[in-house]
Amino acid sequence: MASTNNEIEYEFLPFIRAYKNGHIERLMGTDSIPAGIDPQTGVSSKDVTNIVPETEVYVRIFLPNLSNKSKKIPLLFYIHGGGFILSTPAFPNYHNYLNALVSESQVIAVSVHYRRAPEHPLPIAYEDSWAALQWVISHSKGDGPEEWLNNYADFGRIFLSGESAGANIVHNLAIAIGNSELDLGLNMNILGVALVHPYFWGSDPIGSEAVDLDRKALVDRLWPLVCPSNPDNDDPRVNPLAEGGPGLTGLGCRRVLVCVAEKDIMKDRGWFYFQALGRSGWMGVVEIHETDGEDHAFHLHDLQCAKAKELISRIAAFFNRDMPPMFR
Repeated sequence: MASTNNEIEYEFLPFIRAYKNGHIERLMGTDSIPAGIDPQTGVSSKDVTNIVPETEVYVRIFLPNLSNKSKKIPLLFYIHGGGFILSTPAFPNYHNYLNALVSESQVIAVSVHYRRAPEHPLPIAYEDSWAALQWVISHSKGDGPEEWLNNYADFGRIFLSGESAGANIVHNLAIAIGNSELDLGLNMNILGVALVHPYFWGSDPIGSEAVDLDRKALVDRLWPLVCPSNPDNDDPRVNPLAEGGPGLTGLGCRRVLVCVAEKDIMKDRGWFYFQALGRSGWMGVVEIHETDGEDHAFHLHDLQCAKAKELISRIAAFFNRDMPPMFR
């Protein structure tokens, strides 16, 4: 008998339900907001498709309301979270966050939608994000297909940022940039990376991870679900400090900001990453920002709260700060 949508193969609650016929039901993160002009911030946005031909990969570009339209502004390459399985750049939480961040920091942002697991298991999200980044950088000479990037982006001030799984992707892109032996023919000069509540994990618990066993068990299940080809939670892509990985010395940027939240079960991994990067021999500047009393991705749910505004201001300052002379 043929499988139907009513036959459940497995559930990963509260996120997805998978059926035996291959259909994936996403239980959250499916709402969307169209691109356009945000009335609160004046930020304009538009979608660009066909970034990776014959796929669903697209980008949403955010442009602040500029008083001087001839001035080039920093370029932010942003990757949304959602455990590799949920959300898009059009999801209200991410769309509204980018409006606020772009307005505050006066950067032009490119928010990437990659193909998601479990239909498209890792490393597809990494590959799609890498391809989208190359598409963005192809505008560095001012003759790319997207006029906003040609006209407004300062390719000498490129930043990568992401939240949760998006931060994981950003870290792995920076590793690929720093360790790449490929002649891409592109200017991959990344000034800084901002990792917001990054999804890093490992087989052996550290810090407070073992306190909430139910939540730990949920996180333990995520990597094997999204990366069935290598389900080990010590895969260096999810545990950057695992033995046998590329390490952190070759991270392909000059500045890193790690943002963590006090009640986030992944907080200690963020601190561990910050400390390890600082002593790794990597020739850059790393800093950390912890939000007291808040949990994972808290800012996406209430952008008007004082701590969300503080976090956005902190990230915006990171984008706009000059480098010390020794690192220029």
